[in-house]
Amino acid sequence: MSPIEIKIDEEKKKLVKELIKKLHQGENLQEVRNQFKEVLRDMNALEITQVEQELIKEGMDPREIFSMCDIHLEVFKENLSTNLDLAPPGHPIHTLMHEHVKLVEFGEKLFQTTRDLRKVKDFPFAGNILGAIQDIVNHFKEAEKHYLREENILFPYLEKHGVTQPPKIMWMDHDRIRELKKEIFELVEGRKVSNYSEFVERLEKASLALAEYQSGHFEKENKILFPTAMQVISEDEWKDITKEFNDIGYCCFSPAEAVETAETVETAETVETVKSESQEATLDSGIVEFETGRIDVKTLEAVLDTLPFDITFVDKNDRVSYYSNSSERLFVRTKAIIGRTVQNCHPNKSIHVVNKIINDFREGKKDKAEFWFRLGDKYIYIRYYAVRSREGEYLGTLEVSQDIAQIKQIEGDKKLLDWEE
Repeated sequence: MSPIEIKIDEEKKKLVKELIKKLHQGENLQEVRNQFKEVLRDMNALEITQVEQELIKEGMDPREIFSMCDIHLEVFKENLSTNLDLAPPGHPIHTLMHEHVKLVEFGEKLFQTTRDLRKVKDFPFAGNILGAIQDIVNHFKEAEKHYLREENILFPYLEKHGVTQPPKIMWMDHDRIRELKKEIFELVEGRKVSNYSEFVERLEKASLALAEYQSGHFEKENKILFPTAMQVISEDEWKDITKEFNDIGYCCFSPAEAVETAETVETAETVETVKSESQEATLDSGIVEFETGRIDVKTLEAVLDTLPFDITFVDKNDRVSYYSNSSERLFVRTKAIIGRTVQNCHPNKSIHVVNKIINDFREGKKDKAEFWFRLGDKYIYIRYYAVRSREGEYLGTLEVSQDIAQIKQIEGDKKLLDWEE
């Protein structure tokens, strides 16, 4: 089913749009709420999602929809049932929803524990409390896998079925959550604030903001995004999604069913691989002829995967068509992104830069763009190259990502004869 094909009563749809616009214009929330109850009584999450998408198509800024999402949920939360049994145990949606429950618990616990800091006078007396806060912070760091699974797997599958705007809005939420978490991490681990009272005040404020914001975000996903996904994504696709979820991995607080499912799938795939090894050995993998030599496809793939950096190719239509499968990959890549527009592979805040680079490449204004930044103990160097035919035709963009931390430390000489076994 792509794009989404559902029928909505046009009169009801018109009323919903008018009411959302009234909210946007600042009319009385309670009065609009009462009208919404009557209009939305028979509408499901997918229909509401489509109405919001049409509003955006008609010119409403996605950021305005984003800013109103909390109000929307407050208005029709009674109409959208929260059902933790929306999907069976082991299903990707079941895993995500139960991770939401744990993250909400961590958010509330962080805020409450932070308030305990007021019971002591200074850092030397807060050791046990700060230790408890660090444990919660570690869980929030683990939570990155939760968001990566959504952004790199679930969102691309929704886009394939015509659900494009909700994932963009959810990704904006993810980035805001990351900003709030970063502020907390810097306060707790960086200790950039030496004054204890100021430290407690800022941490308490940031913790409350994170707890409230992520709770609102999870409600949007549970009541709108996930029910929509369950309606449009097929059973066969959910099987593929499960495998790709397993590739990214789970959090220390993920439900046991997810981990058990991952182990079962891994065992099954290992058995299947053993069974097919003899068959693969007899397959003709094909030969690729270059001006400078020839190589069979199987060896070529191994060569690309052995390169000491990651490469991703975006074709001339701005769609991801290939990525190398390095064992030391720097950024998450999944099969779900193949065919996805490169714009949808980036958060909303950076899309204008992506478009500028690609347009300059396409128009021949630039041939290269490069960026570098620190990521933990890594020093990431990213280069984008315009790929052109010998006739100068733009064929696409090649992304090359590499950790150059060790390279930057190289000094002196080390020649071939200096190599030791």
